[in-house]
Amino acid sequence: MLLKGQTALVTGANSGIGAAIVKAMAAAGANVGVNYIVNEDAADRIVKQITEDGGSAVALKADISKEDDVTNMFKALTDRFGALDILVSNAGIQRDSPFEQMSLEQWNEVIGVNLTGAFLCARQAVREFLRRETGATASQAAGKIIFVSSVHEVVPWAHHANYASSKGGIMMLMKTIAQELAPRKFRVNSIGPGAIKTPINKQAWDSPQAAAKLEELIPYGRIGEPSDIARVAVWLASDEADYITGATLFVDGGMLLYPGFRTGG
Repeated sequence: MLLKGQTALVTGANSGIGAAIVKAMAAAGANVGVNYIVNEDAADRIVKQITEDGGSAVALKADISKEDDVTNMFKALTDRFGALDILVSNAGIQRDSPFEQMSLEQWNEVIGVNLTGAFLCARQAVREFLRRETGATASQAAGKIIFVSSVHEVVPWAHHANYASSKGGIMMLMKTIAQELAPRKFRVNSIGPGAIKTPINKQAWDSPQAAAKLEELIPYGRIGEPSDIARVAVWLASDEADYITGATLFVDGGMLLYPGFRTGG
């Protein structure tokens, strides 16, 4: 029960990595907010499952790219559970295109959710951390923020200029606010997933042929599962990781090891 007595908000938590994280944090003892923007039934099923397993959860509809939605979501969470200890900024989208064909709408939509949304949620989380009385926390840290980034915060990705740019922006947002907020005992970190089996990239792993091609990029020889990320998120939010701030933990089976050079390049 690494997170017993704490409250966590996970954005984009009704599917994929976000769903795995919110379930794992509930199993670790946290009260959880399950954010979603579409597919309300999936969010409700997750809340029902957590509740039946003895946990506490609430579904929170909000478009994180909109300031008023974010403010109202945090208010609903704190009205229910009293305070916030952990934010996992996970929500993200892709709108892929060759660069010369990428529309301004595709660019703005991805930056709006992936980067501006991360900013809005992190800013509101910090405001909630500051609102709480000093010492009134079940953690050694006074507040914790985890961004779900990507290996593409450092790896260029053709036909995904908007997505890669949003993740590179998250890297600098994370590092900058980690530096700024550390004296207040707020910890800010990121998790950088590699290839994970989620709905957003289903076409890349959903057939034996596609999976085999993708595995060529993964030295460890398997495509990741959402639970691989969830376990790291729970640990990174816990006091076991209390001296870690300003870091991206890459969970990628070795994708960043340049597997093309295994045979000499």
